[in-house]
Amino acid sequence: MSNTMPWKIRNRHEIPVPKGVVNTGVYCNLIEQLNKLARHNRSLSFKSRDRYYKAVERFIRFLADNYQLQKLSNMSGRHVVTYIQYMQSKGLSASTIKTDVGAIRFFHDLMDTTRHPLPTNEELQEHYYITLEKRKFGGVDRVWSQKEFTGMIDYARTLKRHDIAHIAVLGREQGLRIHEAVRLDRAEAEKSLRTNLLTIKGKTGLIRHVPLRESARTVLAEVIQAVERGQKLFVPADKKAHQVIESVQRFIINHRDKFSEAGRDAPLTFHGLRHSFAREEYRKRIESGMNAHKARLEVSELLGHRRDDVTRIYLFEKTGEETE
Repeated sequence: MSNTMPWKIRNRHEIPVPKGVVNTGVYCNLIEQLNKLARHNRSLSFKSRDRYYKAVERFIRFLADNYQLQKLSNMSGRHVVTYIQYMQSKGLSASTIKTDVGAIRFFHDLMDTTRHPLPTNEELQEHYYITLEKRKFGGVDRVWSQKEFTGMIDYARTLKRHDIAHIAVLGREQGLRIHEAVRLDRAEAEKSLRTNLLTIKGKTGLIRHVPLRESARTVLAEVIQAVERGQKLFVPADKKAHQVIESVQRFIINHRDKFSEAGRDAPLTFHGLRHSFAREEYRKRIESGMNAHKARLEVSELLGHRRDDVTRIYLFEKTGEETE
């Protein structure tokens, strides 16, 4: 926002609305509430207050267009979790996300009354498997076994959640992040069926081309039959992408005990399917005689980050770091 101290604005009609905000009425209403809180806050330096205010203003944009929330005091853990997932999907750093979540909690604490407590970092990790810490090499093995993956697909189909089964196949067989799978549209699917390459625009705008595996081809060919041109494959007209993402993640969290094998280092998550894809592609190259460095380079391009240190995280084995 252009005003150096936007919280001093008291007249609703003077609130500048950022370009791209769809629900301007809800946005201005929530900004009015934020401004009132900010004006009465004296516990931060000007620099910190400005940084925190801007962070919550961005959160309000998200709330206005995705939830139409009327009162900031009614925000809940669900709102914060989906906003974190949205920030992660944009490729924001762990430190930036952590600061923004801290700002949201700070203003939440300033409210006289609130309807819901916000989850702590520990609760985000335990209940939603979201970590705000920077990833470190040598962590835990997140790969799904084939038995676990098959069990999840079978269970989803038993519950008639074919959408979740299809999205999981794309994560496992094409190495897609959850938001990349959910946001695929019919035109992209049709192109991949013609070219045998799935083209994905990932974090920070990096474009990658992933050879289409047969199981993913089957899923795409089936799904497009029920989708009109111009539509997303997995986002119905009455839903938003973040709602579908949350539905998939909650399904895994709520039911993973039914298909998890004993002795796992970490709970099953959708992102672990991407780890499984990376491990499989890496081993395929090593077994063909390729050296480890070149194999990691090719896998990093398939994953869409092109960073060797991150690829090593995906390739973690229980026996330790793989050797050259």
